[in-house]
Amino acid sequence: MKIDFSKYSSVKIGGIFEVELIDETSEFDGVMIGGANNILISPNPPKMGILGSKFDYIKLKNGVLKIGAKTSSAKIYKFAKDNNLGGFEFIKKIPGTLGGLITMNAGIKEYEISQNLKCVSTSKGLKSSSECEFRYRGSNIDGVIFEASFEITKEFDDELSDYLNQKRNNQPNGASFGSCFANPKGDYAGRLIEAAGLKGFRIGGCGFSHKHANFLINYGGGTFEDALNLINLAKERVWEMFGISLRCEVVIL
Repeated sequence: MKIDFSKYSSVKIGGIFEVELIDETSEFDGVMIGGANNILISPNPPKMGILGSKFDYIKLKNGVLKIGAKTSSAKIYKFAKDNNLGGFEFIKKIPGTLGGLITMNAGIKEYEISQNLKCVSTSKGLKSSSECEFRYRGSNIDGVIFEASFEITKEFDDELSDYLNQKRNNQPNGASFGSCFANPKGDYAGRLIEAAGLKGFRIGGCGFSHKHANFLINYGGGTFEDALNLINLAKERVWEMFGISLRCEVVIL
């Protein structure tokens, strides 16, 4: 199937490329794109794949929630809220599908997708949570993720949901990756980028937001080169000024 990444990706950058549709639990030797929420597509990307609709489901049985990797964060949040299932209050405003959320160990503050995870079904076999080697905004999961199982141990917390969603209200609107860089230990990427003089700075059609410097926004007509040059500039400036190496959350293909 062909995907126009200038429309499909969250940052609205990229051309029209062939992407393999994966409908079976088999191996795939390319890069999974999921919802393309933190992916920057180059003019010459590698082989790419996307899960078919059979992996978009949620099943609850005996206190265990099984979710297909194609399922969106919005759908998971709604199911958890409607069925009074705790542990997913934080994902309301984190875009993406479950496969990407798990790969990046998505979260906000001290809440992460790996916390109630029992196991993950992948093309390399069934992996327990401990085998996935989760870390801050990352994991070491091999192969394609097809499904994940979560243990439900508490009820949905509306106050916690409201609190965490308010924490994300400072995020700017517009076509972006979400957070561009992971926060260094004991500091914030947005603060460092702003201190380096890059808050609101633009190259071509892209720029770091005036509202939150860790958000790279495509204001219209932004290109792969515009975004990549901004990412590299932020890394260089922050390293020169603070001796801190920013780790990019964006996957550059």
